[in-house]
Amino acid sequence: MKDFKDKVCFITGGASGAGFGQAQVFSEAGMKVVIADVRDDHLEEAMEYFKKKGAPAHAIKLDVTDREAFAAAADEVERLYGGPPDLLILTAGVNVFGPAEASTYDDYDWVVGVCFGGVVNGLVTFVPRMIKANKGGHIAATVSWGAFNAGPTTAPYSAAKAAVLNLMESYFLALRPYGIGVTALCPANIRSKIYEAAIKTRPEKFKNTGYNVNEQTQQFLASIHQSGMDPRELAEWLKRGIENEQFLVVPYKSAERMIELALQRFVDYASPEGMKRWEEKQKQPPTEEELQLMAEREGYKPDPSKLTLPQMDTGFAKARKDLDWVDPSKKAK
Repeated sequence: MKDFKDKVCFITGGASGAGFGQAQVFSEAGMKVVIADVRDDHLEEAMEYFKKKGAPAHAIKLDVTDREAFAAAADEVERLYGGPPDLLILTAGVNVFGPAEASTYDDYDWVVGVCFGGVVNGLVTFVPRMIKANKGGHIAATVSWGAFNAGPTTAPYSAAKAAVLNLMESYFLALRPYGIGVTALCPANIRSKIYEAAIKTRPEKFKNTGYNVNEQTQQFLASIHQSGMDPRELAEWLKRGIENEQFLVVPYKSAERMIELALQRFVDYASPEGMKRWEEKQKQPPTEEELQLMAEREGYKPDPSKLTLPQMDTGFAKARKDLDWVDPSKKAK
């Protein structure tokens, strides 16, 4: 897709963070944007922005885990614009940090339900409509750099994002004959408010977390995100990727090298000799190249003496204190 003018763009999570950056950039490219989001306050702020710009935009309150609501949103788009969106961007996501061994069913049901289930619901809802419309189009998902890296404190999120990357590749291959392009966008640190979800939008039915989560831990996470990539810059990377019919967009100049290094571990995992190489590497500090690439992804230079984010005194990414099977002395690196 190279011509965006007067076409329709539907974005989940479109009222803040990465999604709002996408709404801005594709609106400026001439598209009519439909902003779907679960938070009323974010929707109001986003619509006020577009009203001031005099740009065509429409807001829909949407919980991406609600399939009936997704179908109703698709019907609403067709009533307003005469057909399905030309560009579908599935960006809504949530995250929470804690030791994998402390994870509860609720941690998985919430994070995987939004990050993976929300993409599944978007695809199953819109793909048949886009095919029947016979206009081609494009579908993108904001995946994550987490799709390439398992994390001892991000198990539900990393698993969901790896699944989304694989899922999007399946649709990339399947939809080419229909003239529908597919792109997976895989950023690392973004300047967003995703940290608010664990406190403000996590459903009551999924409240039983195994992680230490409170206002202090989330404010610490907010300080990390402040160093992240600007959402508009991220959206420009996505726009160029769509124009170039590119499946994978890792929005950094050193993207190919980053992916090469990230996936090397699978080569090591596949043999006894490789496992010895991997074990030895775990004992070594990051190389200067690795530190430079981490700084490019995260927006700040990590402390070379540490392989994980500093936790200060907030208890960030730790287990709930009452979980008697979690041993803090066995913290994974």
